Amino acid sequence: MTRLLLDVDTGIDDALALAYLASLPDVEFVAVTASPGNVDAHQVARNTIALLELCDRPNVEVAVGALNPLGIPLVTTPETHGPQGLGHAVLPPPAGTVSPRHAADVWVEAARAHPGELTALITAPLTNFALAIRREPRLPELLGRVVIMGGSFYHQGNTTPTAEWNTHVDPHAAKEVYAAYRGLPADRLPIVCSLDTTERMEMRPEHVRRLAAAAGCAVEELVLPEQAEGLRSTSENTLVRHLSDALRFYFEFHRNYDQGYLAHVHDYFAAGVAAGTLEYSTRPATVDVEVESAMLMGTTVADYRNLWNRPHNARIVSDNNPAQAFDELVGSLGRLARRVG
Repeated sequence: MTRLLLDVDTGIDDALALAYLASLPDVEFVAVTASPGNVDAHQVARNTIALLELCDRPNVEVAVGALNPLGIPLVTTPETHGPQGLGHAVLPPPAGTVSPRHAADVWVEAARAHPGELTALITAPLTNFALAIRREPRLPELLGRVVIMGGSFYHQGNTTPTAEWNTHVDPHAAKEVYAAYRGLPADRLPIVCSLDTTERMEMRPEHVRRLAAAAGCAVEELVLPEQAEGLRSTSENTLVRHLSDALRFYFEFHRNYDQGYLAHVHDYFAAGVAAGTLEYSTRPATVDVEVESAMLMGTTVADYRNLWNRPHNARIVSDNNPAQAFDELVGSLGRLARRVG
Protein backbone atom coordinates (compact mmCIF):
# COMPACT_ATOMS: atom_id res chain seq x y z
CA MET A 1 0.00 0.00 0.00
CA THR A 2 1.28 3.46 -0.97
CA ARG A 3 0.07 6.05 1.54
CA LEU A 4 0.03 9.45 -0.13
CA LEU A 5 0.14 13.02 1.08
CA LEU A 6 -0.54 15.28 -1.88
CA ASP A 7 -0.34 18.98 -2.57
CA VAL A 8 -2.05 20.10 -5.78
CA ASP A 9 -3.28 23.16 -7.69
CA THR A 10 -6.01 21.35 -9.66
CA GLY A 11 -5.53 22.08 -12.76
CA ILE A 12 -6.24 19.80 -15.75
CA ASP A 13 -3.10 17.71 -15.44
CA ASP A 14 -3.48 17.59 -11.65
CA ALA A 15 -7.02 16.29 -12.23
CA LEU A 16 -5.74 13.56 -14.53
CA ALA A 17 -3.09 12.65 -11.95
CA LEU A 18 -5.65 12.49 -9.14
CA ALA A 19 -8.02 10.36 -11.21
CA TYR A 20 -5.18 7.99 -12.08
CA LEU A 21 -4.13 7.65 -8.44
CA ALA A 22 -7.76 7.02 -7.49
CA SER A 23 -7.78 4.15 -9.99
CA LEU A 24 -5.02 2.31 -8.12
CA PRO A 25 -6.43 0.01 -5.42
CA ASP A 26 -3.15 -0.01 -3.49
CA VAL A 27 -3.01 3.79 -3.12
CA GLU A 28 -4.42 5.45 -0.01
CA PHE A 29 -5.07 9.19 0.07
CA VAL A 30 -4.00 10.25 3.56
CA ALA A 31 -4.84 13.88 2.78
CA VAL A 32 -4.74 16.37 -0.08
CA THR A 33 -3.79 20.01 0.35
CA ALA A 34 -4.43 22.93 -1.97
CA SER A 35 -1.79 25.45 -3.02
CA PRO A 36 -2.60 28.52 -5.12
CA GLY A 37 -1.30 28.13 -8.67
CA ASN A 38 -3.37 27.23 -11.71
CA VAL A 39 -6.36 28.75 -9.86
CA ASP A 40 -6.77 30.21 -6.39
CA ALA A 41 -6.47 27.85 -3.43
CA HIS A 42 -10.20 27.71 -2.61
CA GLN A 43 -11.05 26.80 -6.21
CA VAL A 44 -8.29 24.19 -6.10
CA ALA A 45 -9.93 22.64 -3.04
CA ARG A 46 -13.40 22.60 -4.64
CA ASN A 47 -12.04 21.03 -7.83
CA THR A 48 -10.17 18.41 -5.83
CA ILE A 49 -13.10 17.37 -3.63
CA ALA A 50 -15.43 17.17 -6.63
CA LEU A 51 -12.98 15.10 -8.64
CA LEU A 52 -12.25 12.67 -5.79
CA GLU A 53 -15.98 12.14 -5.30
CA LEU A 54 -16.40 11.54 -9.03
CA CYS A 55 -13.67 8.89 -8.77
CA ASP A 56 -15.36 7.15 -5.82
CA ARG A 57 -12.86 8.48 -3.27
CA PRO A 58 -15.14 10.50 -0.98
CA ASN A 59 -14.27 11.66 2.52
CA VAL A 60 -10.60 12.39 1.81
CA GLU A 61 -9.44 15.34 3.89
CA VAL A 62 -8.78 18.32 1.61
CA ALA A 63 -7.23 21.36 3.28
CA VAL A 64 -6.33 24.86 2.18
CA GLY A 65 -3.12 26.50 3.36
CA ALA A 66 -1.45 29.52 1.84
CA LEU A 67 -3.57 31.84 -0.27
CA ASN A 68 -0.58 33.53 -1.93
CA PRO A 69 3.05 32.74 -2.72
CA LEU A 70 5.64 33.50 -0.05
CA GLY A 71 7.23 36.57 -1.60
CA ILE A 72 5.47 37.67 -4.78
CA PRO A 73 1.87 38.25 -5.93
CA LEU A 74 -0.16 35.27 -7.11
CA VAL A 75 -0.52 34.75 -10.85
CA THR A 76 -3.03 32.14 -12.04
CA THR A 77 -3.43 30.70 -15.53
CA PRO A 78 -7.01 30.67 -16.83
CA GLU A 79 -5.73 30.68 -20.42
CA THR A 80 -4.12 27.28 -19.80
CA HIS A 81 -6.65 25.55 -17.54
CA GLY A 82 -9.87 27.56 -17.91
CA PRO A 83 -11.52 29.95 -15.44
CA GLN A 84 -12.31 27.18 -12.92
CA GLY A 85 -9.18 25.16 -13.65
CA LEU A 86 -10.77 22.16 -15.38
CA GLY A 87 -11.01 23.39 -18.94
CA HIS A 88 -14.42 22.81 -20.50
CA ALA A 89 -15.40 20.32 -17.78
CA VAL A 90 -18.04 21.30 -15.22
CA LEU A 91 -18.02 18.78 -12.39
CA PRO A 92 -21.03 18.18 -10.13
CA PRO A 93 -20.92 20.32 -6.98
CA PRO A 94 -19.05 18.43 -4.27
CA ALA A 95 -20.87 17.04 -1.25
CA GLY A 96 -17.78 17.25 0.93
CA THR A 97 -16.38 20.37 2.53
CA VAL A 98 -12.91 21.79 3.05
CA SER A 99 -11.06 20.77 6.21
CA PRO A 100 -10.79 23.42 8.93
CA ARG A 101 -7.11 22.56 9.38
CA HIS A 102 -4.28 24.50 7.74
CA ALA A 103 -2.47 22.55 5.01
CA ALA A 104 0.91 22.86 6.73
CA ASP A 105 -0.52 21.41 9.94
CA VAL A 106 -1.99 18.50 7.98
CA TRP A 107 1.43 17.65 6.56
CA VAL A 108 3.31 18.04 9.83
CA GLU A 109 0.86 16.07 11.94
CA ALA A 110 0.59 13.23 9.41
CA ALA A 111 4.36 12.93 9.05
CA ARG A 112 4.90 12.95 12.83
CA ALA A 113 2.22 10.30 13.30
CA HIS A 114 3.65 8.02 10.57
CA PRO A 115 7.40 8.64 10.36
CA GLY A 116 8.98 7.13 7.29
CA GLU A 117 5.70 5.66 6.04
CA LEU A 118 4.25 8.38 3.80
CA THR A 119 4.97 9.24 0.19
CA ALA A 120 4.60 12.93 -0.59
CA LEU A 121 3.59 14.16 -4.04
CA ILE A 122 3.62 17.88 -4.87
CA THR A 123 2.27 18.83 -8.30
CA ALA A 124 1.75 22.48 -7.35
CA PRO A 125 3.96 25.42 -6.39
CA LEU A 126 5.90 24.48 -3.27
CA THR A 127 4.22 27.07 -1.02
CA ASN A 128 2.45 24.76 1.41
CA PHE A 129 5.39 22.37 1.56
CA ALA A 130 7.76 25.22 2.43
CA LEU A 131 5.38 26.40 5.18
CA ALA A 132 5.19 22.87 6.56
CA ILE A 133 9.00 22.64 6.67
CA ARG A 134 9.12 25.97 8.51
CA ARG A 135 6.80 24.47 11.16
CA GLU A 136 8.69 21.19 11.32
CA PRO A 137 12.28 21.37 10.01
CA ARG A 138 12.56 17.56 10.38
CA LEU A 139 9.81 17.03 7.79
CA PRO A 140 12.23 15.96 5.01
CA GLU A 141 13.48 13.23 7.34
CA LEU A 142 10.00 12.21 8.53
CA LEU A 143 8.57 11.67 5.05
CA GLY A 144 9.30 8.34 3.42
CA ARG A 145 9.63 9.62 -0.14
CA VAL A 146 9.00 12.93 -1.88
CA VAL A 147 8.16 13.51 -5.55
CA ILE A 148 8.06 17.06 -6.92
CA MET A 149 6.76 18.13 -10.31
CA GLY A 150 8.66 21.30 -11.11
CA GLY A 151 11.68 22.95 -12.61
CA SER A 152 13.45 22.98 -15.93
CA PHE A 153 17.15 22.31 -16.42
CA TYR A 154 18.20 21.50 -19.99
CA HIS A 155 14.71 22.22 -21.33
CA GLN A 156 13.22 25.60 -22.25
CA GLY A 157 10.85 26.98 -19.62
CA ASN A 158 7.09 26.91 -20.21
CA THR A 159 6.33 30.21 -18.43
CA THR A 160 9.41 32.29 -19.18
CA PRO A 161 12.27 31.25 -21.46
CA THR A 162 14.00 29.63 -18.47
CA ALA A 163 11.33 29.01 -15.81
CA GLU A 164 8.74 26.26 -15.35
CA TRP A 165 5.26 27.21 -14.10
CA ASN A 166 5.17 25.73 -10.59
CA THR A 167 8.57 27.12 -9.66
CA HIS A 168 7.85 30.48 -11.28
CA VAL A 169 4.64 30.92 -9.26
CA ASP A 170 6.55 30.64 -5.98
CA PRO A 171 10.33 30.62 -6.49
CA HIS A 172 11.01 31.59 -2.87
CA ALA A 173 9.19 28.50 -1.61
CA ALA A 174 11.09 26.28 -4.04
CA LYS A 175 14.40 27.75 -2.91
CA GLU A 176 13.53 27.05 0.74
CA VAL A 177 12.47 23.47 0.02
CA TYR A 178 15.64 22.56 -1.87
CA ALA A 179 17.77 24.19 0.83
CA ALA A 180 16.06 22.02 3.46
CA TYR A 181 17.28 18.85 1.73
CA ARG A 182 21.00 19.68 1.64
CA GLY A 183 23.09 17.04 3.33
CA LEU A 184 20.37 14.41 3.71
CA PRO A 185 20.99 10.77 2.68
CA ALA A 186 20.42 9.98 -0.99
CA ASP A 187 17.27 7.96 -0.30
CA ARG A 188 15.69 10.99 1.41
CA LEU A 189 16.28 13.42 -1.46
CA PRO A 190 13.21 14.46 -3.48
CA ILE A 191 12.64 12.95 -6.91
CA VAL A 192 12.20 15.93 -9.23
CA CYS A 193 10.08 15.51 -12.37
CA SER A 194 11.12 18.52 -14.44
CA LEU A 195 10.10 19.68 -17.90
CA ASP A 196 13.13 17.82 -19.24
CA THR A 197 11.10 14.61 -18.97
CA THR A 198 7.47 15.65 -18.29
CA GLU A 199 7.28 17.39 -21.67
CA ARG A 200 7.77 13.96 -23.21
CA MET A 201 4.36 12.98 -21.78
CA GLU A 202 2.33 14.09 -24.79
CA MET A 203 -1.29 13.03 -24.45
CA ARG A 204 -3.09 12.99 -27.80
CA PRO A 205 -6.61 12.41 -29.13
CA GLU A 206 -5.78 8.73 -29.66
CA HIS A 207 -5.23 8.30 -25.94
CA VAL A 208 -8.67 9.75 -25.18
CA ARG A 209 -10.22 7.37 -27.72
CA ARG A 210 -8.38 4.42 -26.16
CA LEU A 211 -9.41 5.48 -22.65
CA ALA A 212 -13.08 5.50 -23.61
CA ALA A 213 -12.73 2.10 -25.25
CA ALA A 214 -11.07 0.71 -22.11
CA ALA A 215 -13.97 2.12 -20.09
CA GLY A 216 -16.40 0.15 -22.23
CA CYS A 217 -17.99 3.14 -23.95
CA ALA A 218 -20.25 2.06 -26.81
CA VAL A 219 -19.45 5.14 -28.91
CA GLU A 220 -15.93 6.25 -29.82
CA GLU A 221 -14.74 9.32 -27.92
CA LEU A 222 -13.35 11.57 -30.63
CA VAL A 223 -11.53 14.75 -29.62
CA LEU A 224 -10.17 15.97 -32.93
CA PRO A 225 -8.36 19.10 -34.15
CA GLU A 226 -10.88 19.72 -36.92
CA GLN A 227 -13.80 19.90 -34.47
CA ALA A 228 -15.11 23.20 -33.12
CA GLU A 229 -13.33 24.58 -30.07
CA GLY A 230 -15.33 24.00 -26.90
CA LEU A 231 -17.32 21.05 -28.26
CA ARG A 232 -18.62 19.08 -25.29
CA SER A 233 -18.46 15.32 -24.90
CA THR A 234 -21.68 13.30 -25.02
CA SER A 235 -20.13 10.11 -23.60
CA GLU A 236 -22.45 8.01 -21.46
CA ASN A 237 -19.56 7.46 -19.04
CA THR A 238 -19.42 10.36 -16.56
CA LEU A 239 -15.71 10.17 -15.82
CA VAL A 240 -14.75 9.83 -19.49
CA ARG A 241 -17.02 12.74 -20.36
CA HIS A 242 -15.48 15.11 -17.82
CA LEU A 243 -11.89 14.12 -18.56
CA SER A 244 -12.55 14.46 -22.28
CA ASP A 245 -13.94 17.98 -21.80
CA ALA A 246 -10.95 18.98 -19.66
CA LEU A 247 -8.41 17.53 -22.07
CA ARG A 248 -10.03 19.14 -25.12
CA PHE A 249 -9.37 22.54 -23.53
CA TYR A 250 -5.76 21.54 -22.85
CA PHE A 251 -5.31 20.35 -26.46
CA GLU A 252 -6.70 23.65 -27.71
CA PHE A 253 -4.36 25.64 -25.46
CA HIS A 254 -1.28 23.78 -26.66
CA ARG A 255 -2.31 24.25 -30.29
CA ASN A 256 -2.83 27.98 -29.74
CA TYR A 257 0.79 28.14 -28.54
CA ASP A 258 2.10 26.24 -31.59
CA GLN A 259 2.81 23.00 -29.75
CA GLY A 260 0.34 20.85 -31.64
CA TYR A 261 -3.05 19.37 -30.76
CA LEU A 262 -1.83 17.56 -27.67
CA ALA A 263 -1.39 18.03 -23.93
CA HIS A 264 1.73 17.77 -21.79
CA VAL A 265 0.44 15.86 -18.77
CA HIS A 266 3.28 16.69 -16.40
CA ASP A 267 1.47 15.80 -13.19
CA TYR A 268 0.35 12.37 -14.35
CA PHE A 269 3.97 11.37 -14.80
CA ALA A 270 4.87 12.60 -11.30
CA ALA A 271 1.90 10.68 -9.91
CA GLY A 272 3.10 7.48 -11.55
CA VAL A 273 6.58 8.01 -10.11
CA ALA A 274 5.07 8.46 -6.64
CA ALA A 275 2.89 5.36 -7.05
CA GLY A 276 5.79 3.29 -8.36
CA THR A 277 4.01 2.30 -11.57
CA LEU A 278 6.06 4.12 -14.22
CA GLU A 279 9.54 3.54 -15.58
CA TYR A 280 12.16 6.24 -14.96
CA SER A 281 15.75 6.84 -13.96
CA THR A 282 17.33 9.68 -11.96
CA ARG A 283 20.59 11.59 -11.55
CA PRO A 284 21.68 13.20 -8.27
CA ALA A 285 22.27 16.95 -8.37
CA THR A 286 22.40 20.09 -6.30
CA VAL A 287 19.47 22.35 -7.21
CA ASP A 288 19.01 26.04 -6.48
CA VAL A 289 16.42 28.59 -7.61
CA GLU A 290 16.88 32.17 -8.80
CA VAL A 291 14.81 34.66 -6.81
CA GLU A 292 16.56 38.00 -7.43
CA SER A 293 16.80 38.54 -11.19
CA ALA A 294 13.69 39.89 -12.89
CA MET A 295 14.73 38.20 -16.11
CA LEU A 296 15.51 34.81 -14.58
CA MET A 297 13.02 34.69 -11.67
CA GLY A 298 12.05 31.09 -10.95
CA THR A 299 14.85 29.53 -13.00
CA THR A 300 16.06 26.23 -11.56
CA VAL A 301 19.75 25.40 -11.85
CA ALA A 302 21.18 21.91 -11.36
CA ASP A 303 24.81 21.27 -10.52
CA TYR A 304 25.46 17.69 -11.59
CA ARG A 305 29.27 17.97 -11.40
CA ASN A 306 29.67 19.38 -7.89
CA LEU A 307 31.08 22.66 -9.18
CA TRP A 308 29.42 24.49 -6.26
CA ASN A 309 30.97 22.03 -3.79
CA ARG A 310 27.62 21.68 -2.05
CA PRO A 311 25.92 18.39 -1.15
CA HIS A 312 23.26 17.00 -3.43
CA ASN A 313 19.68 17.91 -2.54
CA ALA A 314 17.66 16.28 -5.35
CA ARG A 315 17.36 13.30 -7.64
CA ILE A 316 16.32 14.64 -11.03
CA VAL A 317 14.47 12.31 -13.40
CA SER A 318 16.72 11.88 -16.42
CA ASP A 319 14.73 9.38 -18.49
CA ASN A 320 11.25 7.92 -18.75
CA ASN A 321 9.07 5.78 -21.02
CA PRO A 322 6.05 7.63 -22.44
CA ALA A 323 4.66 4.59 -24.30
CA GLN A 324 4.63 2.52 -21.11
CA ALA A 325 3.19 5.45 -19.19
CA PHE A 326 0.21 5.91 -21.51
CA ASP A 327 -0.50 2.19 -21.67
CA GLU A 328 -0.62 2.24 -17.86
CA LEU A 329 -2.85 5.34 -17.80
CA VAL A 330 -5.35 4.00 -20.33
CA GLY A 331 -5.60 0.61 -18.68
CA SER A 332 -5.91 1.68 -15.05
CA LEU A 333 -8.05 4.77 -15.61
CA GLY A 334 -10.22 2.82 -18.04
CA ARG A 335 -10.94 0.24 -15.35
CA LEU A 336 -11.91 2.98 -12.89
CA ALA A 337 -14.18 4.67 -15.44
CA ARG A 338 -15.84 1.33 -16.21
CA ARG A 339 -16.48 0.78 -12.50
CA VAL A 340 -17.80 4.24 -11.56
CA GLY A 341 -19.77 4.72 -14.80
